[in-house]
Amino acid sequence: MIERIENETGAQRTLGYVIEIGHADGGARCILDVTDAHTNRHDVLHGGIAATLLDNAMGATSSLTVDDSGRTPFLTISMTTQFMAPARAGMRVTATGRVTGGGRSILFLEAVLRAEDGTEIASATGVFKRASMAKGGDA
Repeated sequence: MIERIENETGAQRTLGYVIEIGHADGGARCILDVTDAHTNRHDVLHGGIAATLLDNAMGATSSLTVDDSGRTPFLTISMTTQFMAPARAGMRVTATGRVTGGGRSILFLEAVLRAEDGTEIASATGVFKRASMAKGGDA
């Protein structure tokens, strides 16, 4: 069953993205309806916001490896992002995470950000570390 995580963090409330968990492939989704508030001076999705969506998709996917609720904190150790195509206001974009390797506390992931028509907007690879529940992280 697909579950939506909404308005849990300051970043979610500010940017308006939603995280979906429960997909058969085990990957979390980070979904954003792009508005003018998300665009840069070229009227396309700001690269930092695209990177945030990719980061959150990978972080939530990391959490799903140990917690079906997708809320166990994993922190980003490193992340590399590639940008391929613009997204504009009025588009819905979805970042999907996938674990590619790792162990109990360090995971390697990749994520792809796509428009509804399948156009690949950006992709990323990252290294994530499981964090203490007491310290937490921002999903």
